[in-house]
Amino acid sequence: MKKILLLTGDFAEDYETMVPFQMLTMVGLEVHAVCPGKNKGESIATAIHDFEGHQTYTEKPGHNFTLNYSFKDVKLQDYEGLVIAGGRAPEYLRLNDEVISLVKHFVTNDIPVAAVCHGIQILTAANVIKGRKLTAYPAVKPEVILAGAEFVETEIDGVAVDGNLVTSPAWPAHPKFMAAFLKVLGVQIILEPDQQLA
Repeated sequence: MKKILLLTGDFAEDYETMVPFQMLTMVGLEVHAVCPGKNKGESIATAIHDFEGHQTYTEKPGHNFTLNYSFKDVKLQDYEGLVIAGGRAPEYLRLNDEVISLVKHFVTNDIPVAAVCHGIQILTAANVIKGRKLTAYPAVKPEVILAGAEFVETEIDGVAVDGNLVTSPAWPAHPKFMAAFLKVLGVQIILEPDQQLA
């Protein structure tokens, strides 16, 4: 069974934490959701970002999400992929040296990485995207360019794939985002001829 590490934190985007966790678990992967400074069984507060016709997204309180693994127990060699949630959490997570080291490990060792929305801020802070093609929430575009990457313009539900790196601008992209990540991971969903999805 493949193990996936999901990096999140307080006021990460609600859907961008919960939906990848649930989707990857649903297809049989073991997902460890972690936050620096917190242990298994503790929770993070999430925020819901929505697109309601304003010049930027709105933010509302989300759910509490219970972490199922302790950040201090992470052994990088155990994981075959990394997911980085967006929202507000990346603003402060990128200041954590252990987070930066963790991200560098995955990217430089060509291990699949999926980052959504503002999660790309952690990639820019880790200085690992020079020469790569990726997308992000539009407000993160200047950081992507300053980090030496090519910003890929996509619809809000789009995805960009560059080798081991899968990125999307926001949670409306989850179907394409997770499908692309599963493909990069080498995971296939096969239904028997007599089976149907409920």
